[in-house]
Parts: sequence; structure tokens; C-alpha cells
Amino acid sequence: MKQLIIVRHAKSSRDLSVPADFDRPLNERGHKDAPVMAQRLLENKVPIDAIVTSTAKRALTTALYFAGVYHIQEKDVIKAPELYEAPSFVFFEVITKLENTFDNVCIFAHNPGVINFVNQLTATRIDHMPTCAVFALKADIIYWKDFERSSKIFWFFDYPERK
Repeated sequence: MKQLIIVRHAKSSRDLSVPADFDRPLNERGHKDAPVMAQRLLENKVPIDAIVTSTAKRALTTALYFAGVYHIQEKDVIKAPELYEAPSFVFFEVITKLENTFDNVCIFAHNPGVINFVNQLTATRIDHMPTCAVFALKADIIYWKDFERSSKIFWFFDYPERK
């Protein structure tokens, strides 16, 4: 059994002085939500062996917050540039290439790709994937190459609280 955790990057800045969407940083709320969500997963004993992330600044920064909480070194974070604005089939391609030594993988990416992807995985449907939301599932596989056609079970969905 493998476990996959999919995270939409934390809230990003709408600063118009940043010329490229790819380079948008997290805003204040994003810097607050990412470590809170990572800590919540850790406190709920959700294991993470590996982190895979889009290389866009907001996704990578979110992933690094989770890596810090889980004591995963930055050099061990797997960077997947193809996850930036990725359609569902790209998520499957990235997952099938994962090392089988990883049983609990956390992937960081962007909407609308994230929500489209998670809604293909189990019978559980998500209408809205807020920033820094987490969708998790369990896949009945030994090898990641078998993920796409495997039986998958919804595990949990969580997101930062808004006050």
C-alpha cells in the first residue's frame, strides 16, 4: 500500500511588480498557512517519505515549509518542473517514475491541475481546492508504476481554517 498526498500551493502574492506568474512568491497568509498545515499533518501522524514539487516559486516555497517540518533536507526535495500548470496526465507520469522505496509521497502543484487530478482518483469529489489544501489517498500498489490503474481509497481532505 502506497499513500499519496496532493497539496495545492499556499496563497501567493498578486504583486503586479513580479513579471512572471512562475515567479510569484507566497503572500503573508501563504507563509502562515504552509507551516501550519505541515504541522497539522505531522501531529496527525501522516507520514511523508518524499516531497515532489513544481519548481514555480509559490509551490516550491510551500513544499520547503513541509520539508522543514518533516526534517527532509532541501537537497532531497524532488523538483518536477513539469508540474507547473500540469494537466492530469502529467501528474500520472511523475508518479509512475517515483522510486518504490517511497511509500508516502507528498506532491505540490497548482490549480486547476490539482483539482482535476484529485477528482479522477477516487469516488470522493472536491468542488473547491483552496490554497494549501491537502487531498490524500491510499493506493493498493507495491510499485508506483502501477498507480494510474490501481484501486485507490480516499484518505482525507483538509485545508487551512479561515477566520
